[in-house]
Amino acid sequence: MLTADRWTDYSLLDTSDGMRLERWADYILERPDPQVIWKNRRTHPDWNHANARYNRSPSGGGNWEIRSLPESWTVSYESLDLRFYIHPMGFKHTGLFPEQAVNWEWFSEKIRNARKAGKEPRVLNLFAYTGGATVAAARAGASVVHVDAAKGMVATAKMNAHLCGLDDAPIRYIVEDCRKFVEREIRRGNRYDAVILDPPSYGRGARGEVWKLEDSIGDFLDLVTRVLSDEPLFVLLNSYTAGLSPSTMAYLLHLSLDCLGGSVSADEIGLPVVQTGNVLPCGSSARWETDLRTERR
Repeated sequence: MLTADRWTDYSLLDTSDGMRLERWADYILERPDPQVIWKNRRTHPDWNHANARYNRSPSGGGNWEIRSLPESWTVSYESLDLRFYIHPMGFKHTGLFPEQAVNWEWFSEKIRNARKAGKEPRVLNLFAYTGGATVAAARAGASVVHVDAAKGMVATAKMNAHLCGLDDAPIRYIVEDCRKFVEREIRRGNRYDAVILDPPSYGRGARGEVWKLEDSIGDFLDLVTRVLSDEPLFVLLNSYTAGLSPSTMAYLLHLSLDCLGGSVSADEIGLPVVQTGNVLPCGSSARWETDLRTERR
């Protein structure tokens, strides 16, 4: 498992009976997690001192029970000199997926190495949410195109870039359906050295377009190959869809990218649990990568 273990402002303190107990800087949150099927005794003292808890509704969704919490606050990821706004959102979210830090570390090194070799990497971040990967890539020295269909998420991504001191970084923000954007970039002849994808399990566009990951991702990856440059660096595919294994994701990348050479790897990503020393699986990532000496076949 790929473990995001370099945080100082975030800790997964404990897990039990469908819930996470987390520290986000100075605040403690309880949030549901379907992976937490065990019902071990809650021995960590902060179970009794959470600042807020997200309660699921039997009819779907849920709500935050706020005890003592500001509207928003910030956390730092010191390893890469990044900062993010955190605030309780719908469907238990906080505006950041801390487990993705393990991927930020990986592709940041690839971007830095490419720059040392004289390249100026262009990164396309699709389904880019609040921009964790965007600011990490920009901090490493890439120019980034950030695409998400939700205007509010893009606005938060801009705020995170500001927090990181990246107002003048070469980041372009696009509010649009990701498939339509990629199709337009193909027609325009625009190319990227790396693509990051974090697609939802299910979505519906403004005009009724339906996205169902298992039905759509194969064709979409084929489109992505057509916006890659002649010497691409990497493609990163993330998934939080239950039942879509890392091996399945790797197979998809092999089918779409095998003609480029390079190599594919895939694994679960997770967060260390302070109380038990175990690692909580939080999703999966598949990576296609090459080095600067690899050329297309």
